Amino acid sequence: MTFLKTVDSKFFHKEIPYKPMGKYVHFLTVRVTESYPLFQTDGELNKARVRAGVVDATVIDRLSMFKRKQSTPERLVGRELLRNYGLMTAEECEYNVDFAMNNPDCIIYGFAIGDSGSEKSKVVVDTAFSIAPFDESHETFTLNAPYESGTMSRKGEVTSRINQQDHIRPQVFFPSIVTLKDPTEASFLYVFNNILRTRHYGAQTTRTGRVRNELIGVVFADGEIVSNLRWTQAIYDQMKAKGSLHSPDPLNEDDVISAAKTGIEALMSDEFIVRTSFIGEAFKEMLGEVKTLAGNEETMKAILQQAMKESKDYFAKHIEKPKKAAAKAG
Repeated sequence: MTFLKTVDSKFFHKEIPYKPMGKYVHFLTVRVTESYPLFQTDGELNKARVRAGVVDATVIDRLSMFKRKQSTPERLVGRELLRNYGLMTAEECEYNVDFAMNNPDCIIYGFAIGDSGSEKSKVVVDTAFSIAPFDESHETFTLNAPYESGTMSRKGEVTSRINQQDHIRPQVFFPSIVTLKDPTEASFLYVFNNILRTRHYGAQTTRTGRVRNELIGVVFADGEIVSNLRWTQAIYDQMKAKGSLHSPDPLNEDDVISAAKTGIEALMSDEFIVRTSFIGEAFKEMLGEVKTLAGNEETMKAILQQAMKESKDYFAKHIEKPKKAAAKAG
């Protein structure tokens, strides 16, 4: 079944290949914080000391959004949809506990079950970095846990349940390239939809962590493209050259998106891989078509069913069959 009219079928495999076949699709995403998320390890916000731009050699601290902070929420959204449409149950496949190994989440995003087997992820996500420096991108909050009366005291005693925590500010931008290796049309749409739908990242996702994903383009290629860090540095250079860095004010989203498009196109011109880029105006038609497909119950279910069929076929051929053969040999 074919779903897309805006994308040539030559970019997709007819089935999920077992070995790498050199087809890549890169989703160019700018993640925008819309509340006060937490991307932290050991109680502290993750940050890295890096060069400000490709041209600007100033060294600054930047917030870091590690790869699992990005991929885990997105794959959980996909798993939720599979359950919602009756294609998977919580009992047959439990995330990080008991993987079923035969559904789109397991086959596309990978799994590891000790001696029982593993599947390498076909989705590659690397650490993303904030465009603005660390000092302009976070603030410290004092947190408390009041009693039912709404106060911090009970029976004349004041609680000590007060703590401080650094949070990332709203309107902090993390350019991030999500790469899918050897896509079929269904796996492409599955990953695309997960990125579009995911709204919460980081710790305490039930109360904060609101993040919006702005996709600015898709690149089909026969290899990997630039890193998140280099793209972020190129955006910083573009914005500095245009005078759109107004410290300590938050960055203007229109300026960021414009610089992101210009920056990635400039970086891609230096690449030596075969590629077809859908960026800016060329991307609008594709994005509109994908949103239309994902917003219709019948087509969304059909996409998920196709992704499930491909995953089960892959499981039967490359995971289940070898395991049975090994068991017989033993």
